[in-house]
Amino acid sequence: MANTDSIQHFIFDSTDIRGEIITLEEAYQQVRNNNMAAEDAMPERVLQLLGEFMAAVALLSGTLKFEGLLTLQARGDGAMPMIMAEASYQKGLRAAVQVNDAAAIEALESASLADLLGNQGLLAILIQPDKGERYQGIVPLVKTDLAECLEDYFAQSEQLGTRFWLAADEKRATGLMVQELPQQLADAKTNAEHWQTITALAETIKDEELLSLDQHTILYRLFNEEEVRLFDPVPVSFQCSCSEERCANTILSIGQSEAQAILSEQDLITMDCHFCGQKYQFGPQQVEKIFAEADKARH
Repeated sequence: MANTDSIQHFIFDSTDIRGEIITLEEAYQQVRNNNMAAEDAMPERVLQLLGEFMAAVALLSGTLKFEGLLTLQARGDGAMPMIMAEASYQKGLRAAVQVNDAAAIEALESASLADLLGNQGLLAILIQPDKGERYQGIVPLVKTDLAECLEDYFAQSEQLGTRFWLAADEKRATGLMVQELPQQLADAKTNAEHWQTITALAETIKDEELLSLDQHTILYRLFNEEEVRLFDPVPVSFQCSCSEERCANTILSIGQSEAQAILSEQDLITMDCHFCGQKYQFGPQQVEKIFAEADKARH
């Protein structure tokens, strides 16, 4: 099957409307495997939501015009209090989830994002440039699924018409987005007419089509009567930014006395990456070396 693990950008010529479609297989399977390898295996519905978050954050990352990270996160007080996905400027993806009551989730025949997050759900988009100020936008989760919640976010925060279609199963995660752009190529009436037509056509897509057809076939079926210009597909992949150096910096941040207090109660300071499952362990000699090197660097 073509176009796996890539994002395809496209525009509608003579209008101020753009779109993106993404397919994830290997990166999605990596995240699924990391979570299934955990001590408490995740319910299938949660794993599929991770796929939707990965597809969505990759679509959103198409707006990044600088080097940095974009994080999509939802939090609440329910059986799944946190789920997040992150995309880098280089199109590296990773995702993580927290589940408090897997049995309750398994007992539900079908559960929406809102059901799993509970009554206090919030959706946040965090943009972290390597240089410059961070930006965070937050909206309450008043809709049931991620696509509708994202559409709410753009309506409130960006004032840009934006529509999402997201789907995931055991093998694949996919997403389609169309978005209005600031008026430039066409007048407001023409753009509005095209927007109505394009979104009506996109509404006909079914989850099983998103999950089984390649990107070009989907775009042709939906928009063959429109003037669509495709750009070169951009590869995406699973990529975790955890490292021993980052863990060492975390130990530095808690201070030497606190680190030694932890070691007095246990033989090692252990840190687990929630994204990739990598374990980092630091013994007394390693911790002592971390603080010694930091002191040396300051002097």
